[in-house]
Amino acid sequence: MIRIALIEDESEAKDLFVANLDRYSKEHGIGFTVAHFCNAMTFLESYKPVYDIVFMDIRMPDMNGLDAAHRLRQLDPSVILIFLTNLSQYAVRGYEVNALDFIVKPISYYVLVLKLERALHRLENEGGGAEITVSVDDVIVKVRAVDLKYAEVQGHSLICHTTKGDYRSYGSLKKIEEMLGRSDFVRCNACYLVNLKYVTSIRGSTVYLGDVGLPISHSKRKDFVRSVNNYMGWCG
Repeated sequence: MIRIALIEDESEAKDLFVANLDRYSKEHGIGFTVAHFCNAMTFLESYKPVYDIVFMDIRMPDMNGLDAAHRLRQLDPSVILIFLTNLSQYAVRGYEVNALDFIVKPISYYVLVLKLERALHRLENEGGGAEITVSVDDVIVKVRAVDLKYAEVQGHSLICHTTKGDYRSYGSLKKIEEMLGRSDFVRCNACYLVNLKYVTSIRGSTVYLGDVGLPISHSKRKDFVRSVNNYMGWCG
């Protein structure tokens, strides 16, 4: 699930962006969540570093996109930033804030695809640093943290559920936690270690990663829900 922040004050531009993104999602099987902000001030006041890509309109009331981008970089130096603009000459200043690219409005589907896939490619490359190794049928397999959706133990078996398939080996969740050493992997019970990046919702005592539901134990529910809220910027 790719998390996008869209800072856009024009409702027509926002609707066109979302429609084009929905089309891309259906055509390529990639899930997106979009948090929309009508102005930069609201976006920055509530900002938490939980987004994969930020699409920022340059011409907005109260604070323009370039000034907002400078503030954003103080809060989050690494999030991928793409400007939306009516005037391309303003977007060339994107180097000041390490913007990946810009899109001239109105947003064409094919231009969005070009820019979005560039961003997804960078995400894939930059997200590949942390990894774990598992032994599958005496073959060592490397699994990138960004690809690991969740891990589970069944008896003495460790199953890594990834975007590229499932890998079964001998091991423990504790060993996986030690290899990852990351706070965005949290146990929802003694048998499951969840990558918070893939959490789509929590309903009752079940956490959902798309269509997959995993039980949350009573003893871990409070800490697990807090971790999800902190990571996603959710309320409640």
